[in-house]
Amino acid sequence: MAFNDSDDLLAQKAEQRMAQALATSQVEQDDYLDSQPAEALTRGDINRMAWRSLLLQASFNYERMQAGGWLYQLIPGLRKIHSNPQDLANSMKMHMEFINVHPFDVTFLSGLVLAMEQNKEKISTIRAVKVALMGPLGGIGDALFWLTLLPICAGIGASLALEGSLFGPIVFLLLFNLFHFGLRFGLAHYGYQAGTSALALLKTHTRRISHAASIVGMTVIGALVASYVHLSTPLVMHAGKARVALQTDVLDKLMPNLLPLCFTLLIFFLMKRGFSPVKLIGVTVAIGVAGKFIGIL
Repeated sequence: MAFNDSDDLLAQKAEQRMAQALATSQVEQDDYLDSQPAEALTRGDINRMAWRSLLLQASFNYERMQAGGWLYQLIPGLRKIHSNPQDLANSMKMHMEFINVHPFDVTFLSGLVLAMEQNKEKISTIRAVKVALMGPLGGIGDALFWLTLLPICAGIGASLALEGSLFGPIVFLLLFNLFHFGLRFGLAHYGYQAGTSALALLKTHTRRISHAASIVGMTVIGALVASYVHLSTPLVMHAGKARVALQTDVLDKLMPNLLPLCFTLLIFFLMKRGFSPVKLIGVTVAIGVAGKFIGIL
C-alpha cells in the first residue's frame, strides 16, 4: 500500500515513473504554439471523457502500460482544446507516454490534466503532475475500492444469496456500480473544476485517506470472515471421566471463530506464496472432504 511507504521510497518510485515516461517520450517541444487558454469544456465533454475511461486498460502493454486507453479518453477534449494541429499532435505524443494509474479513480487525474491542457500549461508541467499523482491515486483507489467498497457490497450480496435469494448477485452488482460510477463521474468533474489547486490537498491527505479506508476495509473483511467462513471440529478429548469438546470447551473459550480465522490466514499466506485461486479452491474442497471422512471436521 502506498500509505505504508516512506517519503524516500515514494520519491524513488516517482523518479522511476518519470524515467519510464521520458523513455517512451516522442515530444518535440515543451511549449504550445498557441499559448492562449482555450474555451472551457462543457459537462457533456467531461461526461464523455468519463465514459471513455472505462476502456483505460483496453490496450494494456508492458512498455507503456495504460497509455493507449489514457489517450483514448482524452482525445475528444484535446481536439476541442487544441485548434493548432501541431499542438494537438504534440499533446497526443505526450499522453502516449508511460502511465499506470488506478482504473477507477483515473478520472480525477484526467479532469485535472484537461484543465491544465485548457490553460496551455507546459508539457513538462503536465507530465510532472501525471507522474506525481500515479502513486497516490493508486494507493487511494486500492484502499477505497478493493479493501472497502468491494467487501461491503459483496458481503451484502452474499448474505442475501445465503438466505436463498436470487437477488444476491444483482444487489451486489447494483450497489458496487452505483458507488463506482458515482465516484468515476464525480471525480472527473471535481478534477476538472479544482484544477491544480487540488494537488496540494491530495498530496497532503493521501496517506490519511488511504489509511482510513484500509482500516474500514480490513474491519469489514474481519467481520465477513466471522460471519461467512464456517469451520469447526467435533473432536472430543477424554481425560478419565472428564469429557472436553475441543471446539466449545477449548477453542471457543480462547477466541470465538478461531478456526475460520486460522484457515483464512492460511489461504492468505498461500496466495502470497503464489498459489492461484483455482488451486486454493481445490485445496479447500480437499481439506473439507478429507476432514469429514477422517472425522476431524
